[in-house]
Amino acid sequence: MSGLFGKLLDLLYPPKCAFCRRPVPGSRMLCPDCEGKLPRPSAADAVRYDIEHLALCRFPLYYTGTVRESLHRYKFRGAAAYCRIYAELMAGCLSGEQAGFDRVTWVPLSRNRLRTRGYDQAKLLAEETARLLGLPCERLLEKTRNNRAQSGTGSVQERYENVKGVYRCVKAPAGERILLVDDIVTTGATLSAAAAELTAAGAASVTGLTVAGSARNRDKTTEENGDSGNADF
Repeated sequence: MSGLFGKLLDLLYPPKCAFCRRPVPGSRMLCPDCEGKLPRPSAADAVRYDIEHLALCRFPLYYTGTVRESLHRYKFRGAAAYCRIYAELMAGCLSGEQAGFDRVTWVPLSRNRLRTRGYDQAKLLAEETARLLGLPCERLLEKTRNNRAQSGTGSVQERYENVKGVYRCVKAPAGERILLVDDIVTTGATLSAAAAELTAAGAASVTGLTVAGSARNRDKTTEENGDSGNADF
């Protein structure tokens, strides 16, 4: 019955591409047109080494255009199902590197923001990515206060100050190689603050993984709408 009901729902409300919102066949929320046109960085530009406390950070898409719009729907308009296609893209950009990690965790929302939003978008990404990679996923961090939105800050330094001390380890990852998941990285301030706590608690290394990101932030200016929905907006 549930299978028939699901097929009926698909007929009435066909799945839509997470990026252009056109109906797509099957359950994969990525149409062939968008798959060929998504703003994908080169292999060299899809990895950043300039974020303090992270060994590196990878992302499969640039945070621009339809990707930016898609992530806003995911975070603020209830499109939680997008986590499946995002996680597929994220897992794909690791290129078999999952053997280098012991555990997946995420940059958490504050309790207030979680109540408002109804779900933690980074947690959904982490759980789905971990499933695809065959790795355990566990909450290692909590957010201790609901800090000001990163998009309301000015310089890169202000962003780092805004997230300073807002995360706390709830379980020590002693000697573990951690894959830290979030939705967006631009300045890297949010990921850096979370990774600092994991490192202080004994993690052997912390690698970041996000859906989308910017190129290296060489000009030290704030980019539009900032990094991470966990400290932004």
